Amino acid sequence: MSVYELVGDDAELSAPALVVSFTDWVDAGGAGSRAARHIGADGELYARFDGDALFDYRSHRPILDIVDGTPKEFDWPEMTIRRRRYGTRDLLVLTGPEPDFRWREFAAGALDVALRAGVVEHVSLGAIPAAVPHTLPTPVMMTASTKELLQESDRIPEGLLRVPAAAVSLVEWTLSQSGIPAVGYWAQVPHYLPQYPPAAIALIRRVESHLGIAIGVGELEQETAAQRTQLDEMFSTRGDAKEFLEQLEQLAGQQEIPGADEIAAEVEKFLRGFTGESGPNPLSP
Repeated sequence: MSVYELVGDDAELSAPALVVSFTDWVDAGGAGSRAARHIGADGELYARFDGDALFDYRSHRPILDIVDGTPKEFDWPEMTIRRRRYGTRDLLVLTGPEPDFRWREFAAGALDVALRAGVVEHVSLGAIPAAVPHTLPTPVMMTASTKELLQESDRIPEGLLRVPAAAVSLVEWTLSQSGIPAVGYWAQVPHYLPQYPPAAIALIRRVESHLGIAIGVGELEQETAAQRTQLDEMFSTRGDAKEFLEQLEQLAGQQEIPGADEIAAEVEKFLRGFTGESGPNPLSP
């Protein structure tokens, strides 16, 4: 039995690209998944993956609506591909929680959909926690299946980088091994913020530039402005937080592209957050 089913129009697509991002791992601040959902918003449902095969419902629990004491509806976690056209190009946007099971079969299913649709390139979106301030533009690092896809101005992690792998990276790897050019954009998100719309905007802008299309950022711009106002107020009334922010700004001014050891250290800090061992947060009381 296939791990997915095609449900959308099987008409020929125009220079389609597959854009992929999952919640959970490698999605600091919700930036990657938010950008992908924004890109695919209002798109036609093109393919649906079997949630029973991919998810452990104890870690990705469905939501039950109870109205006046009566259970009414279950909202199940979904892994879907939506089709959205921008200008003369079609985008297939694969989003959902990161799968718990059958990663290889899932990646093979994504490849099968891509080949059937005639996908010509792949884009991964994600975000990592980093010692960067919210007062400066969001840094975005890039990975690519071949060096020819990189430009001189692109930020790339230097040296060997060994981190716990993500399902989004496996999908990218699987497609690239089949000859589909693949790039990944990874926003660096202030480690003290659980949600960060500016990073989603930065990722969308990179997709626009790479694919040569106009997407727009819509409500993300208003959310960014509202968050910035709130943060400015919070940091202005907390001397210790303001001092911490100034230190981050100084470090950002001195740093170039972060090295592999630095990135790995930030990932380890992020992992400790899942086990309740995270370090001090400047916004904590």
